[in-house]
Amino acid sequence: MENSAIENASLDRGRRNILRTASVAAAAGLALGDSRLFAAHVEGQGAQIAASAGVLLFTAETLDGDIKSMQAAPANNMIVTDKNFTVMLTVETAKSAKEFEYHESRDHVLYILDGTTVCEVGGTPKGAHSTGPGEWIAPESEGAVTYKLKKGDMLVIPRGTPHKRLTEGSVTLILISPMGA
Repeated sequence: MENSAIENASLDRGRRNILRTASVAAAAGLALGDSRLFAAHVEGQGAQIAASAGVLLFTAETLDGDIKSMQAAPANNMIVTDKNFTVMLTVETAKSAKEFEYHESRDHVLYILDGTTVCEVGGTPKGAHSTGPGEWIAPESEGAVTYKLKKGDMLVIPRGTPHKRLTEGSVTLILISPMGA
């Protein structure tokens, strides 16, 4: 009887994890059945690819190891790079963006794994200038809304929306950035 309860609890955790992953992927506009999307950037990342499906798996152990090493020296780790989207693991401490940024052809989905950060989003950019094709920065964005994000929160920022981040303490997050016309 006891083993059955343990197995059921394990199955429930697995189902919740699948639902969370599917929700993030759906919010990012990813087609879960398109295996080509997940096979872009593997070498040196500790990822595993299922040979029959081309699916890219980052195990909890691999991600935890990356996060632990990044906590010693906060950084960005681009874990997937593809023509359709990127996924970046970020650990930052006491970091503040000086300007708002916005992009003509890519969205952002931020999922907070640990810690807190503040995002200013939206409004009308003032004094904007291009930093490259489809990429813009502005020193201010009149009417931006401030969100304090904590562990477990997810923020979806559509393309063309000004945004900047301020982290007073530390934050660990995953940034998924779908691209396209």
